[in-house]
Amino acid sequence: MQNTICMSGKEAAKLFYDERLFQRQHAAPRMLQKTLFGEGGVQGLDDEAHRHRKALFMSLLSDEAVVELVRLSEAYWQAAIETWQHRDRLILMTEVHTILTRTVCEWAGVPLAEDEVTQRRDQLTAMIDGAGGIGARHWHARRARKEAETWMVELIRQWRAGALKVDKDRPLAVIARHRDMDGALLNERVAAVEMLNLLRPTVAVARFVIFAAVELLAHPQWRQRLQQEDSALEPFAQEVRRLHAFFPFTAARVRKDFEWRGYFFPKGTRVLLDLYGTNRDARLWEEPEAFRPERFANWDGGAFNFITQGGGDAATGHRCPGEPLAIALLVNALRMLTRRMSYAVPAQDLEIKASRMPAQPESLLIISDVRYVPPTANPLGMTKD
Repeated sequence: MQNTICMSGKEAAKLFYDERLFQRQHAAPRMLQKTLFGEGGVQGLDDEAHRHRKALFMSLLSDEAVVELVRLSEAYWQAAIETWQHRDRLILMTEVHTILTRTVCEWAGVPLAEDEVTQRRDQLTAMIDGAGGIGARHWHARRARKEAETWMVELIRQWRAGALKVDKDRPLAVIARHRDMDGALLNERVAAVEMLNLLRPTVAVARFVIFAAVELLAHPQWRQRLQQEDSALEPFAQEVRRLHAFFPFTAARVRKDFEWRGYFFPKGTRVLLDLYGTNRDARLWEEPEAFRPERFANWDGGAFNFITQGGGDAATGHRCPGEPLAIALLVNALRMLTRRMSYAVPAQDLEIKASRMPAQPESLLIISDVRYVPPTANPLGMTKD
C-alpha cells in the first residue's frame, strides 16, 4: 500500500539498472524478503558492498561449476527415470524438484541423508511457491524459510567449529569462511541466507523444465528436432524462458529525485520493472506471443531486451549470476525428456493462470507409462491421451 512506479520495455530496463538512480536496499516487498530472498542477502545490497558479495557468487558459479552441476543432474535424471518406469503416474514438477535438490546439495557440499531429501526439497520449493501467495501459501513459505535457515545456520556453525568436513572449494565451505568488506566473517544467519540463494534458485529451474515439457506437448514437431539437433536445444530453452518468466517483476527504489521522459521519479519511491511484459514487447520481438525458438538462432544477446533473470551485466550489476546455470540445466532436462525417456501425458488441467505468482500449470504436469531410452536407441517420444 505505497506509491509504486511500474516500467516496461528495453529503455526502461536500461534506466532501472542505472545504479546512480536506483538502489536495492529496502526495495523488495517484505513478503518476498520473508519468503523468497531472506534478509541480509546479496539482492538487497548496493554499490561496493553488492559488488563484493556478488563476486563471491560469480566465483562459485563459474563455467566449471556449471559443467559439474549439469553432470550431476544428468546422473540424477538417469536414476530417476529408471525408478519412474515402475510407477503408474507421477507429478513431473515434484520429481524434477527432487532431482535438482539432490544435484545442488551434492555440488554445494551440503550433507543430505536419504530420509532428509523430501523435507529439504519441500522447504526449498515452499519458499519459491509461497513468495507470490497470500494466506496459507505465504505463511507456509515463511515457516519453510525459517526452518531452512535454521538448517543452514547449523551447518555453517559445524563447519566453522571443525565438526563438519567439507571440501574447502565447495560452496558451503567458501561461504562459511567468506569475509565481508569489513574483514569480518559473514553473520551466520546471513551466510545461511546466501547458501539458500544458491540452493533455492537452482531448484526453481524445475519450473522452466515443466514449462518446456508443456511446450513440447503443444509443439510436437520440436521433439524430433531436439532429438536430432543439438543446436536446437538452447534456442528452445531460451524461448521457454522468454515466454515463462514465472516471477513477473523485480523491484528497486529511486535513489534521488530525477525526471525521465517527462515523468518525475521522487526519491524513495518503489519501482517495479516488468520482466514478463518486456520479454513479450512487440517493439522488441516479432510475434511476441508465438512460441518460436528459431528467433534465438540469431538473437543479438542484448542485456536489456530479454530479462527473465534481470538485465545488465551479471558480474557488476543485479542480473542473476545463475542464469547460465539455469539455461544449462534446462538444456540438459530437454535432452532427458526427448532422448532418454518416453512417456504419456494423461488428460489433465494444464492451464497456466497469469494471475498466479509464481506461475505454473494447474496439474504440475502428470505423466505416465515412462520408459527409459538407452543412448543408442531411438526415442519413442510422447503420446497424449
